[in-house]
Amino acid sequence: MQLSAPAAAAPVHNQPYFASFKKQTGNSNSGVFNLLQQTSPNIESLRQLHAHMVKTGLNQHIFYVNKILSLYAQCGNMLNARLLFDEICHRNVFSWNVMIRGYVTHGNFAMALKLYYEMLLESINPDKFTFPLVLKACAGLPALQKGIEIHSHIIRFEYESNVYVGNALVTMYAKFGIIDVARQLFDKMCERDVVTWTAMIAGYAQYGDINESLRLFHQMQLANVIPTSVTMITVLQVCGQLGALIHVKCIHGSVIRNRLESDVHVRTALIDMYAKFGTVEIASQLFNKMCDRNVVSWTAMMAGYAKNGYPEKALMLFHQMHLSDIALDSVTMVNVLPACANLAALQCCKHIHCYIIVSGFELDVRVVNALIGAYAKCGSLQSARQLFDEMSNRDVVSWNAMIAGYGMDGYGEAAIALFEQMQRTGMGPDEITFIGVLSACSHAGLVDEGCRYFDRMQRDYAIQPTLEHYASMADLLGRAGLLDEARELIETMPIEPDATVWGALLGACRIHGNVELGERAAECLFALDPENAGCYVLLSNIYAAASQWEHARKVRVMMKDRGLKKPTGCSLIEINYRIHKFIAGDRLHPQSENIYAALETLAEQIKEAGYVTQTDFVLHDVEEEVKEHMLCSHSERLAIAFGIISTGHGTPIRITKNLRVCGDCHSATKYISNIVRREITVRDGSRFHCFKGGLCSCRDYW
Repeated sequence: MQLSAPAAAAPVHNQPYFASFKKQTGNSNSGVFNLLQQTSPNIESLRQLHAHMVKTGLNQHIFYVNKILSLYAQCGNMLNARLLFDEICHRNVFSWNVMIRGYVTHGNFAMALKLYYEMLLESINPDKFTFPLVLKACAGLPALQKGIEIHSHIIRFEYESNVYVGNALVTMYAKFGIIDVARQLFDKMCERDVVTWTAMIAGYAQYGDINESLRLFHQMQLANVIPTSVTMITVLQVCGQLGALIHVKCIHGSVIRNRLESDVHVRTALIDMYAKFGTVEIASQLFNKMCDRNVVSWTAMMAGYAKNGYPEKALMLFHQMHLSDIALDSVTMVNVLPACANLAALQCCKHIHCYIIVSGFELDVRVVNALIGAYAKCGSLQSARQLFDEMSNRDVVSWNAMIAGYGMDGYGEAAIALFEQMQRTGMGPDEITFIGVLSACSHAGLVDEGCRYFDRMQRDYAIQPTLEHYASMADLLGRAGLLDEARELIETMPIEPDATVWGALLGACRIHGNVELGERAAECLFALDPENAGCYVLLSNIYAAASQWEHARKVRVMMKDRGLKKPTGCSLIEINYRIHKFIAGDRLHPQSENIYAALETLAEQIKEAGYVTQTDFVLHDVEEEVKEHMLCSHSERLAIAFGIISTGHGTPIRITKNLRVCGDCHSATKYISNIVRREITVRDGSRFHCFKGGLCSCRDYW
């Protein structure tokens, strides 16, 4: 057996690695063995050692050749590994396994299977290490029939009782969703280890049988099998699918008992689960106690903050993460951008966009989709559309993000035009697409078009309406004043309406002052979602608008008795990368004196321009003068005044409010935009209002 040196090898006598080799071994075989054992997967050093072995004749020994082969495969240099492998005259099963493992590890499953069948043709019998590798390749391709065929080989070579091979079989069948066969194999196994149990638990979870998955985990504990970190992560994911926090806490207890809490992957999974269940405090405690955090840990905590209403904390954590020299990945970008969107923090969004470009993530479709959504929710449709137009590979999420962006800004016609363009490209819509289209029609008052697309969704695309589609339709009809039609739609739904659907009708009753239907909608909402304070506030406002003060008082008393509080209205504005928060009557801001002085000046100017205070929007039984004073200090007006005194002339102002903008503030802002010659964008709880030159993009339809 004469094996050539790798072509890329440099002259060995000039290399420091070879000098170290000479010093340590004196060319002895035992020295080579020791150095091979110490060698870390480094391409250059492997080439040097390989060249030296050829020169000294050590390449005649299959043991040394297999070791070099293994090291090439470990460091991913499958080209050199294959060249060396092809030159071996008398390959043993270890040689074949090394190559098959290398291909499987680096995702070349087809080549791994091809090599396996070549191995059989050369009459080399596979062993207990071969079969787990090729079964993994079958699952990776996927190639079920090949897997079944290899199963027959396992039986023929009498390896079915081997625990490692049995584990691989259970895993493969479970991944293919053939859970019955996987369970039969599991039950027949005389010897099971923790990998066996974990594979079966994961199989049931993937199959959707969550209860059986947890039951099996309980059996595993009763069998005194000690779980590994992989087991715990698998079971935590199962708890996430089940949607029960109590199970997460039980598994957390098991993690502590088995001393796995310090494992970075387990703790990250716990952080992720607690955050998904809204228990951010526990997730934060776990994160803060971590000694060894990785990018996944940081991202899980950041996503937890963003998804649970703490976008400021998410951005602060992103900043800390950046300062900690953690190598950020595309998943981090996808999770931080919604925090920018929630705050309408356009400057932060642009800053992160720059980082994405520098880091090379701008080619990742998921990242670009998140950027489009963030820019749209920050009120920068132009930036969102530019990104969308520059995309070479759009998926359905890209189209959905852009359609939803147009819808939120009130550009219903543009959303519809984009939907039709989507059809012409051959991209099929999904459920989310139609939610965006229906919402766009609702905000723009396009009732006929919305009804037509609702019908097309079912007729042309065989997409059955979900509760979100019905809620959008109820909003579309109700917002247009077609309250009876909205009620009829809800009452004839083929599925039971939820709080979102009845909430859309209640909101419409608030807009159009329909007390009777509002009471009916509220009654249903109280039964479905008794802890939602917003429902009580809407009904109280309906009564107050109709001057039914006693009824309004009773609803507020009901809220108090149930321990519910009205959501505090607040407005946010971003100035120089910093988020400033205002609530009605707020005097805590350092610039408070200047803000109120600016408000007084603006109040005088808009009154001179023709503005008349609409005190009907103050839903309290107080004097007119008090109502006027209350309106002038609403949170959005404080934010606008602060934006005017804090930025240069002509700079656009962007505000985010958590609740619906009141009608009087809407009217006042139109006048303010004309007087100060500014574009003022206010994003409230459901849409954008872009004020410019005394007009609003909503055309007073909201």
